[in-house]
Amino acid sequence: MKIVIAEKIAKQAAELLRAEKWNVVETNSETLHKELAGADALIVRSAVKVDAALLEHAPQLRVVGRAGVGVDNVDLDAATRRGVLVLNTPGGNAISVAEHTIALMLSMARSIPDASASVRAGKWEKKKFMGRELRGKTLGIAGLGRIGVEVARRARAMEMQIAAYDPYVAPAVARDNAIQMVSLDELWSRADYITLHMSLTPETEGLVNAAAFQKMKDGVRIVNCGRGELVDEPALAAAIASGRVAGAALDVFCVEPPPADHPLAHLPQVIATPHIAGSTEEAQEIVGIRIAEQIREYLKNGIILNAVNVPAPSAEEYRVLEPYLKLAEKLGSFVAQIAAGPPRKVRIALSGKAGQMNTVLLRSATLKGVLNRVAAEHANLVNAATLAAERGISIEEVGARGTAHGDSMCVTIVTDERESSVEGGIFFGDRPRLLAADGIQVEAPLEGNLIYFKNDDVPGVIGRIGTLLGDEHVNIANFSLGRRETGSPAKAVAVVHVDGAVPEKVLESLRKLPAVRYARSVQV
Repeated sequence: MKIVIAEKIAKQAAELLRAEKWNVVETNSETLHKELAGADALIVRSAVKVDAALLEHAPQLRVVGRAGVGVDNVDLDAATRRGVLVLNTPGGNAISVAEHTIALMLSMARSIPDASASVRAGKWEKKKFMGRELRGKTLGIAGLGRIGVEVARRARAMEMQIAAYDPYVAPAVARDNAIQMVSLDELWSRADYITLHMSLTPETEGLVNAAAFQKMKDGVRIVNCGRGELVDEPALAAAIASGRVAGAALDVFCVEPPPADHPLAHLPQVIATPHIAGSTEEAQEIVGIRIAEQIREYLKNGIILNAVNVPAPSAEEYRVLEPYLKLAEKLGSFVAQIAAGPPRKVRIALSGKAGQMNTVLLRSATLKGVLNRVAAEHANLVNAATLAAERGISIEEVGARGTAHGDSMCVTIVTDERESSVEGGIFFGDRPRLLAADGIQVEAPLEGNLIYFKNDDVPGVIGRIGTLLGDEHVNIANFSLGRRETGSPAKAVAVVHVDGAVPEKVLESLRKLPAVRYARSVQV
């Protein structure tokens, strides 16, 4: 085997691979293309861009290892189409981020940056820097993935009370770590410190906003080592100015580095670090060793660990399967957005051609669509089943069923409250389309920004919806209707395809219309 290491990693990682008597080449950008000619594996960090052009120089390449979490520098589609497995090292920096989170909390509680600056300026202001203990305070953790759990473990050792919000985590995770799971509103109202470790999705962007601050107790302190976009930064500045928020410690910002006129840049109540929560010598060493171990396992034993793609099927198989993988993912995403509560089970039913395909990949594609609406870790065709199991979500495939559509796929999410289902098929070549929702036939394109309605089938509903959206300058691209004939009044659904994202205030207005029972924005 020939292993090309294109960026600096831990010395022990290279030695681990050389112990297999493999040809390990540590190279740089000037000689990389030449060395890739006979390479079986390539190890990178974040600087080298593994794109289609680079892969052209590596005809024998079997695996790319990214020593880190993100794979933004790897073209996954290009790698998949060439049959190249891509691996990463999730969780390798979880301890580092958790420790940085605790360090920022302590810095706020004891005014460490300001006290240090004061001493350096020749002052001795003991009374000015009276601090507070963390012991006995309530820590609210938004997002209970690997990092959130590690933060909780360290905070518990400091005798803090731990409350967490994450509707898609398995209950056993909280129970095993003595964490009380609460609603988001309860977390806002109870916590003395709030730390953010959620993934960035349309639902979580701007999660910590003006409305959230109004629900928090006076003197709350905010820590963000997750994603800058989770926080409405102008709203945070206003909350600090009003005194509702006593302090904030931020390792991430919406724009990095933040501009000089950033609303938080010069506030004395804000501690800022330059996105370094995961940057420790130990974390970098760990991810280097882990990626070397994973590559060794794959090349030597065929064991795949932490893959972010799958080897491509044959060109003909992929041509037939690809539209149905897109359909499965879009249906999973759609039903996850209209479901009531966290999913406990995902059920898929296949009819016609869909039932004759690689159902393992279709199940994974469905879970990928569901999980990428709800989970912190990015789901893909390889890791979706594992991530679902970690969250207590089961997957069930039922046999072919009677349907009005001979070639289709139905996805159902089961929650503690109810079941929600959608059905779709492939039309016009390879375009996924919705065929039914919650048992009612309704045809609509599965793309872009949609509004999903449930309503009583009575006169005037369509007109009122159209008028309200027009008044709010929301342009309707397509309006699809369906109804169930039984019952009094008959129940109906509508799927409205619009030209842009729909603000929450517009949805609230739609829900207040007579006969409208439910309205939800859906992005697929």
